[in-house]
Amino acid sequence: MKKFVLLIALFLSATTLFAQDISGAWHGLLKFQGGQLRLNINITKTAAGYAATMDSPDQGAKDIPIETISFASNTLNFAIPQGKIDFKGQLLNDTFKGTFTQNGYEIPLDLGRAEVKSEKPKRPQEPVKPYPYYEEAVTFKNDKGGVILSGTLTLPKKEGNYPAVILVSGSGPQNRDEELLGHKPFLILADYLTRNGIAVLRYDDRGTGASTGDFAKAITQDFATDAEAAFNYLKSRKEINKAKIGIAGHSEGGIIAPIVAGNNPGVAFVVLLAGSALPGDEIMMLQNYLLGKANGMPDEELNKLGTINKQVYEVIKQEKDAAAMKTKLVAVFNKELRPLLLSKGVPQDQVDPYIQMQASELSSLWYSNFIKYNPAASLEKVKCPMLAINGEKDLQVAPMPNLDAVKRAAAKSGNKKVTTKQLPGLNHLFQTSTTGSPSEYGDIEETFSPLALKEISTWIAQQVK
Repeated sequence: MKKFVLLIALFLSATTLFAQDISGAWHGLLKFQGGQLRLNINITKTAAGYAATMDSPDQGAKDIPIETISFASNTLNFAIPQGKIDFKGQLLNDTFKGTFTQNGYEIPLDLGRAEVKSEKPKRPQEPVKPYPYYEEAVTFKNDKGGVILSGTLTLPKKEGNYPAVILVSGSGPQNRDEELLGHKPFLILADYLTRNGIAVLRYDDRGTGASTGDFAKAITQDFATDAEAAFNYLKSRKEINKAKIGIAGHSEGGIIAPIVAGNNPGVAFVVLLAGSALPGDEIMMLQNYLLGKANGMPDEELNKLGTINKQVYEVIKQEKDAAAMKTKLVAVFNKELRPLLLSKGVPQDQVDPYIQMQASELSSLWYSNFIKYNPAASLEKVKCPMLAINGEKDLQVAPMPNLDAVKRAAAKSGNKKVTTKQLPGLNHLFQTSTTGSPSEYGDIEETFSPLALKEISTWIAQQVK
């Protein structure tokens, strides 16, 4: 969820110990003030070093590829660019004691050999079976991408002919419920809409859950072909009104939905749920600043981080070759970031691996494409009704700049059927929040604000009368 931002973190120094073989499974528990999330890191030794995958059992995600991993001076570093994830930990007494960073938020994480258990957090909105509607497990093929997608179709009743909406998740490998920290936003949204007469199709991202494919090798435009396959599948179902199929995308899904609608005039409506409407580099600059500020980063460091990020994004936008891009990013980091790290007491032998890992992460296929992509062109092609809503306290997709970008696109295209709203007190996940910080996501019992659910359902009902 989506949902994820890379914030260049300052890391602490580590004591150098004798290296050892770290192959095998490592288990950890991310602890939040109101939630927990188990992680399993599966490491194998290769001729060149190590390879690894990550499991997130509480999110229903397995074998998530870890793109970069290194183990030197008894310090483990790994990164998953698609999820804006990185980890750095020092091996002490057969336990990696370190920091897990995602969305710019740092969380202490220990990885050990013993499996861990977590308590299920309270999620009072989660519906309990039997549901008062029809539910069916479905599969459909994306011929363009060569993947089989698995999902859930819910219908108000088994028989009938209903308007429908496809739910498209945000960045990072997401299952059909867009599960995060014990929350299942898409389950809650699908349940609400189906109870109100709207059929819903939600599906596991490619390479996630029961869907086939390689998530790590896909970019936003590839995920758009998955959503298009979902649209074509619904048109084949007799229970679905083919003239009343819309797409609702959250975060990165809000980039994907207009791509599909712009290429398929048959899409009846579009809903952007905290959708990214600005160019990727602008989105990231705002995210980094807002999250850094919320995490208490001093203004001096925020300004320095902003200066570094501007240079980084310029390199990404100008360079097409991944290897050359990485080389130029390393040069930027050596000039701008290295002195800052050394001034914080980071040992010299820790700096180089960190810089290399950051450069690999930023030059990855998905991330570099995201930075270069401008959603404006797709938004301007959308001719159907469109609703764009953002939470007032969203720190990942700044509400007003993105809603203003949607308005500009609508004005340019002449689409007068566009509605934009900022919902008070809500964060990026549309939870009622105090600060909007991702650190609150797991603490909040509410999964999806009733205010937002009603706003979405009422608007869709008006479009499909």
